[in-house]
Amino acid sequence: MNPCELTASITAVANAIACKLSDDELSLLSVVMVQLGDTLATIASQRAICEKTKE
Repeated sequence: MNPCELTASITAVANAIACKLSDDELSLLSVVMVQLGDTLATIASQRAICEKTKE
């Protein structure tokens, strides 16, 4: 999948989800997804640092 297809797919999923949720539910899901993304980025960074220290 190329970058344009990926972003189009993500947009389609976001629109499909948004149609089914109330404003409050959508706001909550949004902040949950931000936290999930931040946590995954933290884990990835920590793994990279740990791999560098093993070398």
